[in-house]
Amino acid sequence: MSPGRRNLVFDEQCNTSTLDYTRWIPHYLPQWTTPPRSKARYVLEDSSLQLQIHADQPVWLPLDSNSRVSNIQTAVFSGAEGSSRGTHRHRDDLVVKTSQPTRKLYTPSAPARVEARLRARDDPTLMLAFWLVGVEDKEPSESGEICIAELFGDKVRRDTERDGAEISLGVKAHHDPGLVDVMEKVILPGFDATDWHIYAAEWDENEVRIYVDDQLQKTCTQSIKYELQVMIDLFEFPLKEERMAANYPKYGDIGYLKGWEL
Repeated sequence: MSPGRRNLVFDEQCNTSTLDYTRWIPHYLPQWTTPPRSKARYVLEDSSLQLQIHADQPVWLPLDSNSRVSNIQTAVFSGAEGSSRGTHRHRDDLVVKTSQPTRKLYTPSAPARVEARLRARDDPTLMLAFWLVGVEDKEPSESGEICIAELFGDKVRRDTERDGAEISLGVKAHHDPGLVDVMEKVILPGFDATDWHIYAAEWDENEVRIYVDDQLQKTCTQSIKYELQVMIDLFEFPLKEERMAANYPKYGDIGYLKGWEL
């Protein structure tokens, strides 16, 4: 099935000097932590948005290891402070630390297509990820995820073990009893994820299809019928506690994000 681009409803070209807050929330799951920890570091230049990790950037949540993250997302939801309700509760011990008003800036539902032009970096401490996750404002079971791409910095190029970059993609159930985890690590011969490439997902009531540069990579014969929010994030998983300022900032680039109703 050829990729569908019929009714364009979201078109972020990253060609402005400031982020459009009517489209983006520049925090990573802010309900589970505090604003200084969730706030994204980024710059807009050369018709792209560059997510950054800085040397002085605090960990997202101390109990969630020592990872740092800069993320932009298109919705947010949480319950009251101290509750367990909120978007993408990926750990059972997460509780709301900073209650958020519900904001749904772009939350596509089936049938739809979402694609982004991304460029990763060759750095073993980094991961650039592109996800669609359930908002969960109606039910906590509406938590499924379409993982369009996870690009780990030690696997973005050909090496002695692989003929090209490795991309993790598929569907994750989280707390949705109607889904099962179907994830795959795809190696694309000759593929260099440090170059610009287009990563996309289409989904309808029957299946999810994931593409790289318009080439179908995976079909999952299950789907998600509720609203999903877009998340594009740059994670750092430090290999050691010492963080040398000369090694920062670290980068991951977004060229555009587009969304269609199919």
